[in-house]
Amino acid sequence: MREISSDITFEVPAGEVASVRVARSTRLVVRDGVVWLTRSDDTADYWLEAGHALRLRRGERLWVGAERASARIAFETPARASERALDWALRTAARAGVRVGARVAHGWRTV
Repeated sequence: MREISSDITFEVPAGEVASVRVARSTRLVVRDGVVWLTRSDDTADYWLEAGHALRLRRGERLWVGAERASARIAFETPARASERALDWALRTAARAGVRVGARVAHGWRTV
């Protein structure tokens, strides 16, 4: 079985702390609210508002809490370089007026 997506979004209720182990390099993005986080291999605490992001390293542990009200955060894995290059080529072709058929990747149709 192949992993389709490892992007995860969840809500951190106010007054609770979530402990997260980072399995692979990823990016934490704050979707809504204000969060603080502590990293296992860092002496600083981080405060992030909606729209801010922080790159995370594989193997580290995080402790995440919401500032005043609940907050929504997302963990996003970066796309492979080959996928980014193909997406760029398709966007460039579309701007130039070249019509390219719908892309099918690994049995899933991308729309």
